[in-house]
Amino acid sequence: MTLVETGTRALLGAVFGPTAEGATSYASRLLHLLRPDMLVLWDKGFDGNDFLASVTATRAQFPGRLRSNRRTPVLTCLADGSYLSVIAAEKVRVIDTNITVTCADGTVFTGSYRLVTTLTDAGRYPAAVLVGLYHQRWEHESAYYALRHTIMNGRVLRSRDPAGVEQEMWALFTLYQALRTMMVEAAESLPGTDPDRCCFTIALQTARDQVVQAAAVITDPADAGRVGLIGHRILARLLPPRRQRVSTRKVKSPMSRYSTAMTTASPTPAAPSPVSASASSNLANHTPNSPPSPATTGTPPTPTAAATGSLASSRKTPPASGAPATSPPTSATSPWRPCTDSSPDGPRVASSTNWARASTPPQHGPQQALHDLRKR
Repeated sequence: MTLVETGTRALLGAVFGPTAEGATSYASRLLHLLRPDMLVLWDKGFDGNDFLASVTATRAQFPGRLRSNRRTPVLTCLADGSYLSVIAAEKVRVIDTNITVTCADGTVFTGSYRLVTTLTDAGRYPAAVLVGLYHQRWEHESAYYALRHTIMNGRVLRSRDPAGVEQEMWALFTLYQALRTMMVEAAESLPGTDPDRCCFTIALQTARDQVVQAAAVITDPADAGRVGLIGHRILARLLPPRRQRVSTRKVKSPMSRYSTAMTTASPTPAAPSPVSASASSNLANHTPNSPPSPATTGTPPTPTAAATGSLASSRKTPPASGAPATSPPTSATSPWRPCTDSSPDGPRVASSTNWARASTPPQHGPQQALHDLRKR
């Protein structure tokens, strides 16, 4: 919880702690920083009776948000549409207003707001002026943006204990306050310059460059009263006069653990690779060491001319003496080969469910392969 000066966005005070304590409780710890010449703006949720009484006791004036469902007695109706009321024995003024904003793209936003203020003189403080003044509360949100995003850049505190977190928080506030001080000094050196036109990002980047490059570490006494390198770069790239900025208040959806699909169409399965013409399709598509599928338990197809000597036949005539042995066709890159067994009629090819793993393709004919298997 922080107390921020809207004109310069400098920190007047900050408190933080466990989330078990409410925001109003933390805000009450900053009330000692208020003075009678201050005007306090607060967001919705700080309109409790005790908090309003505590702020009024500091003699500081305020316009703040009031819950729309809160019933307040109407004591006196004023000419500008506001009325006098009382909250926690404190005399206040309630302003109900509807605000319509039209953006450059034609988008229209309409909202109902309710303000409560201790400025009860409608002649000196018209309702329309106070409603426009309350818009300055968004400078507080800009200060938080600089802390969370510009400085931290999406990072989180690295400490894992309360003492370390507290140290990091105060270091973050110190850096922020030092940069804001340099920005205000730069704006004051050029009469008529609003501090809002000073870019916080330029101030931060220049400060980092000085640390990395060790530039202007030792200050020359002759440079006293000057804005320094940070101030010069800020003034060289002043922002244009501030425009009205509007942002809708929405609930952000939680981030998904899953990546977003790049296409909306379902993936198309790849076409199956064609089966070799020299092998039976039933055996070529069968998974080793698994039960035979219905497609592989039927009657083997009749061998064609291209399938002569293939695995489609369970028996074959042993090769004649001196004739080159024929072996079951296997892929040049496949590590699988069929197991064989001997029989009076010659070597018999094993069934498709009895394939064995081989580290290399067989280098000899079936007789040598049978001899190697018996050794194993």
